[in-house]
Amino acid sequence: MSKVRFICAMGVLVLLIATGSFTASAQQIKTVFVIAMENHNWTQPANQFTGPIQQIYLNPSAPFINSLVNGTAPNGISDQVAYATAYHNVLFGTGAHIHPSEPNYLWAEAGTNFGVANDSDPFPSNLQTTSAHLVTVLTNAGKTWKTYQEDIDLTLAPPYPAKPAPTTNVPISPADWSVPLVSFSGFFTGPPTNFYNGSLQFNYAAKHNPMVFFTDANGGAPANTAPSNPLSSHYAPLQQLAADLANDTVADYNWITPDQYNDQHTALTGGYKGLTGDAANIKQGDDFLSVVVPMIMSSDAYKNHGVIVIWWDESESDGVAGDNPDDANHTIGEIVISDRAHPNVNGLPYASPVTFTHSSDVRTWQNVFRAGLPGPGGPYIGDAANANDLSDLFKPGAVPKKP
Repeated sequence: MSKVRFICAMGVLVLLIATGSFTASAQQIKTVFVIAMENHNWTQPANQFTGPIQQIYLNPSAPFINSLVNGTAPNGISDQVAYATAYHNVLFGTGAHIHPSEPNYLWAEAGTNFGVANDSDPFPSNLQTTSAHLVTVLTNAGKTWKTYQEDIDLTLAPPYPAKPAPTTNVPISPADWSVPLVSFSGFFTGPPTNFYNGSLQFNYAAKHNPMVFFTDANGGAPANTAPSNPLSSHYAPLQQLAADLANDTVADYNWITPDQYNDQHTALTGGYKGLTGDAANIKQGDDFLSVVVPMIMSSDAYKNHGVIVIWWDESESDGVAGDNPDDANHTIGEIVISDRAHPNVNGLPYASPVTFTHSSDVRTWQNVFRAGLPGPGGPYIGDAANANDLSDLFKPGAVPKKP
């Protein structure tokens, strides 16, 4: 390059930096980690800390989660936190009800529940053949995805495809991974125990694994739970997450589902750390997050403009007769952790008042990864076309405005 061209190029570079043209691109999110939690309101009108379903916010059984939002999280984590105060179940306030869990997971992947109103495994009746869902749209945009599911791809005994539950809590070789189409629960025959809760219990639920319901993400029909399924590499045991973080081999979009004990869905037999009922459920999930969140934050993928999203699936009744869990008085938790998060306000994590639903997440990840739908029906997937994106939880420029 000639001296004149070099000087001109440097002049343009300085101008771009001065005008902020480079800043927006540099600030954009690069890697997403969604951690899926279960069946709790962030806030609810009554029985906040008692009864069969309690709220998460300010709950003494969730010290880590609450430290994130009250500014006391260890190692300065709270400096990178923002959270929603008006995140609602989809279709809240309309009289419609999107429950139980599975319809909400489908919605988080495709902006609709396809009329599904149960928790059944994908085959035969809940299988979806559309390509208009998030991970396929990401793939078409040249982005990668992986789902980490606790209790899958562990030591077990064939034959396939009638895959039985695992016998030992030891991950198998990636060459033997399969697409986990069938739910299972039980007890391991012996150690090692669950790393997060010290139990021998396992409980994998396909209903909490949204990608597994789509034929272009699960290998198609008929059901194929053998390692020969070409999509198997996308479905990793949770233990693989630590290795992928250490080796910087995580995907662009990573969906993490704890088992039904560590996601706050179900109490372990005999309770947990002296707690029973919903207090035990909440504490199990809180302890899980207290380990997984710092592990992700220590990775290069996170440090290079990554974001962790702690996501809950649906609102719940607070136990009062006539209570409507889908009204505006019941909110769902949505916490983001990132160096791209909205700056703290008055020394505390930013609490966004903007109305969000699961459609907001779909719209946001389409924008982040520039992954729009082709054709006249695009660019957004399903109800994402009608939602606010999550940009209020982030610094300007972190979330692009269009896919």
